[in-house]
Amino acid sequence: MGFYKEHYDVIIIGGALSGLSAALQLQDKGIKDILILEKHNLPGGLATSFVRGGVEIEATLHEMMSIGPKEDRLKIGQFFDDMGVDIDWLRVPEAYRFIETGKGIDITLHSGFKTMSDEIDAQYPGWGPKVLEFMELCNRVYDSMNTLSVTPMSKVQMLLKHPDFVKTAGYTAKEVLDTFGFPDDIVDILSPYWIYVANPLSTLPFTIYAFLMADYFRGGSYVCRKYSHEMSMKLQRRAEENGAQIEFCQEVDKILVKDGKVRGVRTRRGDEIACDYVISGAYPNKVYTSMIEPLSEVPDGAVKMVNGRRLSVTTVSVMMVLDGTPEELGIKDYNIFSGDTMDTDKIWENYKTTGPFRYLTSICLDLANPDATPEGMCQFSITALPLVDGFLDLKEEDYYEFKRKLARDMISEYENLTGINIHDHIVEIEVSTPVTIAHYVGAWKGSIYGFQHHIEDHAVARLQMKEKDHFIDGLEFAGAHAISGNGMGPAVTNGRAAAKAVWEDIEKKQAKSKGKEASK
Repeated sequence: MGFYKEHYDVIIIGGALSGLSAALQLQDKGIKDILILEKHNLPGGLATSFVRGGVEIEATLHEMMSIGPKEDRLKIGQFFDDMGVDIDWLRVPEAYRFIETGKGIDITLHSGFKTMSDEIDAQYPGWGPKVLEFMELCNRVYDSMNTLSVTPMSKVQMLLKHPDFVKTAGYTAKEVLDTFGFPDDIVDILSPYWIYVANPLSTLPFTIYAFLMADYFRGGSYVCRKYSHEMSMKLQRRAEENGAQIEFCQEVDKILVKDGKVRGVRTRRGDEIACDYVISGAYPNKVYTSMIEPLSEVPDGAVKMVNGRRLSVTTVSVMMVLDGTPEELGIKDYNIFSGDTMDTDKIWENYKTTGPFRYLTSICLDLANPDATPEGMCQFSITALPLVDGFLDLKEEDYYEFKRKLARDMISEYENLTGINIHDHIVEIEVSTPVTIAHYVGAWKGSIYGFQHHIEDHAVARLQMKEKDHFIDGLEFAGAHAISGNGMGPAVTNGRAAAKAVWEDIEKKQAKSKGKEASK
């Protein structure tokens, strides 16, 4: 008997959150003949951790959206529950502390629309009710997006049942914010999460911004007690319990296509495996330029689509273990967004460089997860999410000194901001850059957030173009680069969407086949 079966219904390239979620969604619909090929020796992709000095360190997850408390689960939390994947979720204590040194703003917001609007009202009297009105608008758009993602409607039905979604769909976040007449300070206070969808407010669709704001402030944010790797390990275990075959250290080199239809894959070691469908965790950029065999099967439209999409941000993160508890070191905030300006257009231009970066986020994991480190220590990270542009000309011989300088600059910026000394308390430190991401994960040019959510190209628009952007029969994409975009929550959603496209196609072909049989 061979290592692989001769044929599978579905082969999934990549055992990250999206691929594993796709497998579970397919299994839930009765599709069991699934092979997952992962090039690393562990599942998870960016949902992972690493060990330094005997301490396990979270690699990426700052906060997970779309979870919600047990009594009011949001869609990602509900999916995990429905699939029997039991994650020990820990709620993050505050939404964020926001410090803008240029204007002297310093405010901490907590989840709950009324709570956060009251906190703003306390510093800007009289504006709380208007902020609450704005957040309720965001929440209505959020509810509409969740409904419309699973329930097709005519334009008339959408207008009648989802008027706020329709009215705001063609506008940017800045344009909608401007209609509320907020003072500049309040606009700045409502802006920090923009970086998690990575586009300036002047080009970020309000639909995307509203979903983000409602999700975080309605349900709060969460982390996993056993780090983000808890998600991927438990998803893997559940998929295998349901019958999926998962093989590690098996990199897919080619996707085999004939007459516009997927026929199988070839691994780096030369195994050719037949299948009816492929769900790819690899970016379309890589798939359409080097993975389809023969390349003559790649339609011109696929290349044009890839060339027309703008890569979103990557990451620079300084991850540390400190030799004191948060209380001993004076660290009181789980999450601080900080910078000298909240003009997102200016920050965006700064993020096209290699720093020093004007906008940072700092996270003390132990304030959400007290067991994150051994007693007497804490995990602390400082992160910027720049574009890859500035890193493309970085020379190999300059790389290590370059990232050390980046780390020094980011640590100094935090210390100057808060007056807290962390430099002298570092026990372990690692610095990740776009080069790190490209090397370990293989993401195209080190991108972690897929394609930009731009007013001209974003999730809603991509959903409408889904049929036209489907170039090879049997090939679906799941990951940050797919329709819903970036982040670990959207990665799960993208995996589920890819699975849905597969089973709908299977059902359609089965119905067609039965129709032919009946007509004989």
